[in-house]
Amino acid sequence: MAQENDSNEVSAKFSTLNVNAVEFVPSFCTPSSTATAASVVAAAGTGSPTAAAPAPAPSVAAPTSATSSGGSNSGGAGGGGGATTPTSTAATPTPPSSSAPTPMERDEDPVKTPENNESEPLDSWDAEEDSILTPEDEEMELDDGEVDGETAPKVPKKKPPKVEESRSKKEHVNVVFIGHVDAGKSTIGGQIMSLTGMVDKRTLEKYEREAREKSRESWYLSWALDTNQEERDKGKTVEVGRAYFETEKKHFTILDAPGHKSFVPNMIGGAAQADLAVLVISARKGEFETGFDRGGQTREHAMLAKTAGVKHLVVLVNKMDDPTVNWDLERYNECKDKILPYLKKLGFNPLKDLTFMPVSGITGQGLREPIDDSTCPWYQGPAFIPFIDELPSLNRKTDGPFIMPIVDKYKDMGTVLMGKVESGVAKKGTNLLVMPNRTQVCVDQLWSDDEEVTSVGPGENVKIKVKGIEEEDVSPGFVLCDASNPIRTGKIFDAQVVILEHKSIICAGYSAVMHIHCAAEEITVKALICLVDKKTGEKSKTRPRFVKQDQVAIMRIECSGLICLEQFKLFPQMGRFTLRDENKTIAIGKVLKVVE
Repeated sequence: MAQENDSNEVSAKFSTLNVNAVEFVPSFCTPSSTATAASVVAAAGTGSPTAAAPAPAPSVAAPTSATSSGGSNSGGAGGGGGATTPTSTAATPTPPSSSAPTPMERDEDPVKTPENNESEPLDSWDAEEDSILTPEDEEMELDDGEVDGETAPKVPKKKPPKVEESRSKKEHVNVVFIGHVDAGKSTIGGQIMSLTGMVDKRTLEKYEREAREKSRESWYLSWALDTNQEERDKGKTVEVGRAYFETEKKHFTILDAPGHKSFVPNMIGGAAQADLAVLVISARKGEFETGFDRGGQTREHAMLAKTAGVKHLVVLVNKMDDPTVNWDLERYNECKDKILPYLKKLGFNPLKDLTFMPVSGITGQGLREPIDDSTCPWYQGPAFIPFIDELPSLNRKTDGPFIMPIVDKYKDMGTVLMGKVESGVAKKGTNLLVMPNRTQVCVDQLWSDDEEVTSVGPGENVKIKVKGIEEEDVSPGFVLCDASNPIRTGKIFDAQVVILEHKSIICAGYSAVMHIHCAAEEITVKALICLVDKKTGEKSKTRPRFVKQDQVAIMRIECSGLICLEQFKLFPQMGRFTLRDENKTIAIGKVLKVVE
């Protein structure tokens, strides 16, 4: 009886504040509801989507506010309550009538949202009829209502001080350098940086001195992009190097992909962020042939770039200054004619989105200034940098929800996530979600290519420092997205798959590794649904028992874990994937529908 009186008093106090008592006083909870709260926390910890979904809204809100205010939950609430009592006494305190649900009832029945939300000010997204609210969204709404009512000061909801918008004005283009090992990708990247003044002369002289000491003097330019010791010692790129340079119109991010076949997964991650691919082939006798023949990386890289959704391909025929080539037109045409049929087969159109250029990476000819007539009288086209500067600008989704696949992460006074923004805009102080484990985070700082900005838009290569998640809880392939409109997650999906090269047949039960945006996940083929005719696009009436090379099939695929993905027709970047097995790319495909 005494307990009931107590609870009535507390609920009366809190009903004047228009908040839920359970959120602020943890002791004010029935044992059952504390158990549910604990189970919800546990579920959130494990990240199991089934357990987290039907959670009662207020009991979820309690732990989140606890963490955000640094554990001093009741203390913060007490302070907040004290601050607002003078104003609340002015209004007539409503006695706890039988019609208003007591916090106990509220806790047990989270579905009664109209009663909960009636008393709270409408948020901007409350007005939309078609928004289906999950318990998590509901909890966010409750939070917002409290802030508008100015009851409890919460830490992450601080309005950031008005800063003038700082964001890069130029259009961002991401360029990935791909090609066989030792074709000169890093050297060209380093040379471009030196020509555009992104690496100063002293640094280059230092690199040159160090390279000469190792009797590798031709490698010094590539050291601008191959920064770690292992890459420099072996002369091989391992991770995707990053750098940037600017022209008058555009801001280019260089992604220097590794050419070695052991590091193709890294290269796929780099190509997934690119808008423009530069395929570097070596014109030196013997080098072009090894790169282009079966087992060379030139073919596989070009195909992976096409699969990753690269719009335009520039083929740089490098090492034209080599004594075996000496700017010879015949050799240039030989390389071009051998590779052109293959690139056409991949779907590149030579008239629109495919360009060939002769260059020399080590001397820098043909990169910034057109090649001298005395050296190369037969080529009259533009140089590389002016050419990519003049390419038509890409259409970006600025108005969509924010989506950024996470490529990499590290710890630096907080968790810093790296990636390319695919759509939408994020500003300092925005609340975002990390999917697929549904962790809510708050944006603390933003950098676009090492320059600090207050908002970032699509196409930019960014680093975002967030609060609310530990670095070890994030892995590459997770997606940072809008909290009100999160990206789809799924484990089983239907996809249209083209088998490129595979010696044996593929049946149900076949397993491989799938690369989708920045994620790599093990998958198994659950069922083959039908075959698709390549020419007519007709689907077979019967279910095939197997698929072999050069066939197109629609199959149901199951992943080993939950991944973020989207239908290809709705959002191409998040719906295209490659399948790899035994260090070879065996198939490419697109997501048709997410089953579960």
